[in-house]
Amino acid sequence: MQVSSATSASSASSSASSSSEIAKLQKQLRTLTNELKETASSEMDAKAKKQKVQALQSQIQMVQAQIAAIQRQNQQEQIEKQKQAEATKAQQAAQAQAKQNGGQRAQERDKTTLGSRLDTFA
Repeated sequence: MQVSSATSASSASSSASSSSEIAKLQKQLRTLTNELKETASSEMDAKAKKQKVQALQSQIQMVQAQIAAIQRQNQQEQIEKQKQAEATKAQQAAQAQAKQNGGQRAQERDKTTLGSRLDTFA
């Protein structure tokens, strides 16, 4: 039980930190997009404008890739958490079945006939 609660606590912490990281990256993405719009409508030298637009587009792509990576990691963590929960459930079901089978064996052992318990060579 302690492992499960520690795992869920670290998962919650990881999820919260990744959510704040995504929010931070989304804010950065908005800033870059606004800067790109301003640059596109500015009256800069054409060559300088082209270079700045390309640089901003590259930065936007990197931020989008970082967001996607964090989202993939979160999805993978959810899949692992689900697998772990299913494994725990299966283990508990197996333990319950073993306990039930052990009880049935004890009942069968108690039902043996008196003749099977007697020493026939006496």
